[in-house]
Amino acid sequence: MSAAEFDIHYVAQLARLSLSPEEEGTLASQLTSILGYIEKLKEADVTGVEPTAHAFPLVNITRPDVVSQSLSTEAALRNAPQQANGLFLVPKIVE
Repeated sequence: MSAAEFDIHYVAQLARLSLSPEEEGTLASQLTSILGYIEKLKEADVTGVEPTAHAFPLVNITRPDVVSQSLSTEAALRNAPQQANGLFLVPKIVE
């Protein structure tokens, strides 16, 4: 989008802004400047540059997911302050 193509009133409506005429002028000049920088970035030669989401490769350090023996219901409830029917009882917080 070039600087001549955007409508400051439409942009303000999308952002739910109520702008005074002075604010509209300031915002229009700032958006024109930003769009100018974007046009300048489009001139950069990026042939041969792979698109990336991060500057450095990310590695997720997690242990492998291995099926193991879980706690029995009795062992899980052993230290529960209150229990009923094999479930934890907790204080009601929403009324």
